[in-house]
Amino acid sequence: MAVPTYDQLMLPLMKLLAEQTAPIKVSEVVELLAECSKLSNDELEQTLPSGKNIFKDRVAWAKTYLVKAGLVQQPKRAFCEISELGRSINLNGLNSITNDFLSQFDSFRDYKFSRSNKFETENSLIIDREININEYQKIHTPEEIIENTTELLVSSLKSDLLKLIKNNSPQFFEKLVVDLLVAMGYGGSHQDAAQAIGKTNDGGIDGIISEDRLGLDKIYIQAKRWENTVGRPDIQQFKGALADQVAKKGVFITTSIFSKEAIESAKKSAIVLIDGDKLTSLMIEFDLGVQIERSFHIYKIDQDRFDEEDF
Repeated sequence: MAVPTYDQLMLPLMKLLAEQTAPIKVSEVVELLAECSKLSNDELEQTLPSGKNIFKDRVAWAKTYLVKAGLVQQPKRAFCEISELGRSINLNGLNSITNDFLSQFDSFRDYKFSRSNKFETENSLIIDREININEYQKIHTPEEIIENTTELLVSSLKSDLLKLIKNNSPQFFEKLVVDLLVAMGYGGSHQDAAQAIGKTNDGGIDGIISEDRLGLDKIYIQAKRWENTVGRPDIQQFKGALADQVAKKGVFITTSIFSKEAIESAKKSAIVLIDGDKLTSLMIEFDLGVQIERSFHIYKIDQDRFDEEDF
């Protein structure tokens, strides 16, 4: 028996969670699904070339997609439970749960087809069992497949990072901004940066941070953990605050997005905008809140080594 694909695991996973009266550990979910799968031990122990367990990985992806659709929620680390929306679905009336089924939910469509997931459609060719993978391989080089799959994994990671940030307090967000700016080389010492952010509330300015260790120039910060779109009036207010301080540089950081009018307004002055997507990209780039699970190396022939004239 073949190991079920991630989409074949979504309905059993939903039914399992529907039977629970409290959040359950993800590791227990894997064990219970394994017991119900009727797979042999050898099949359950199959691994990818990297050593990652295939069954566990597919359960994880099934959970991820259900979370993106809002049918499953994660109340705390390593735990999951069915959501109210999930309980409203007649699971017994379904033969399966597919990406097409999940696409009826706004949050899943936003995840699947948002700007930050521009490669998701192509990558669905890799992970959707309805698509012939041989057809995908005919039109994409191995390097393209690796790049596109990497984009998919990074996109999912960024989405999870943003959700965790939004679930924490404004004070946590302020500290996160400090950590990020220091990791990027701003703010002088971490202690100086920590004293700068969150200590002022002067006309729309949340903090002031040194651009370099010598403090030769200052950057004025606006850090907002928001859900709503940041509009032009918010940028205008920040501009006014900068003008009052005779400031030359400002950074507006938010967990949400900026409207087109806000972006145009910021372009007319020295204000850098960092939205949720850019924020999580910088966190990954500067290793903040993330860690390397594994890495791959692609090798090619060193032609110089085989040039006899060099010996």
